[in-house]
Amino acid sequence: MNVEQMTARINELYHKSQGEGLTPEEKEEQAALRQAYVANVRANLKGQLDNISIVEKDGSVTKLSSKKRNPEKPS
Repeated sequence: MNVEQMTARINELYHKSQGEGLTPEEKEEQAALRQAYVANVRANLKGQLDNISIVEKDGSVTKLSSKKRNPEKPS
């Protein structure tokens, strides 16, 4: 199932849940589709972020995927 089909089915199940309710099987399908959709969005976003480079103040270029984030310490 591609992303467009997955999105259409998620929307179809949502509208059915608002109108007449879902069967237990449809609820399971809806949960599985939502998890797959979220995983797909996260993978796509990660792929996009991996292609971003940052030009540092000293002129060097750092790929965003290799740059480690420093967690902020609470004050």
